[in-house]
Amino acid sequence: MNFPSNLKYTEDHEWILIEGDTATIGITDHAQHELGDIVYVDINTVGDALEKGEVFGSVEAVKTVSDLFIPVAGTVLEVNEELDGEPELVNTDPYGRGWMVKISLAGPADGDGLLSAEDYQKFIGA
Repeated sequence: MNFPSNLKYTEDHEWILIEGDTATIGITDHAQHELGDIVYVDINTVGDALEKGEVFGSVEAVKTVSDLFIPVAGTVLEVNEELDGEPELVNTDPYGRGWMVKISLAGPADGDGLLSAEDYQKFIGA
C-alpha cells in the first residue's frame, strides 16, 4: 500500500493535501482497498461551508456505502468531475486522479487530529 509522506491522514481514512489556503481531499489507498470496487461517488456539497468532521459525500462500493468526512473546516470549491464517469479512479489512483474535493480552508490549517503517513500506518497496523 501507498502512504505519500506529503499528505496528512485521518482516522476516518481520508487524506488531505494542504496548499496555502486550499486543500485537496480524497480517501486513502487503505480505504479503497477495504471498500473494494468503487461503483459510485456521491458528492453534492459544492459551495457548502462545512465544519471539521461533517459529511461531504459518500462512496458506494459493490457491497457497502461509506460516508466521507471533511478533515478540516472549509468551503467545498470543486468536485472531481472525472469520478462521475470513472468512479474506479478512486481504486486505481486514490492520491492522484481519484481525488474527491477541493476546499477553501475556513482558517489556518487545523492540524489537530491529522496524522502523518507514519502515524497513519501505525493506526491501521500496516
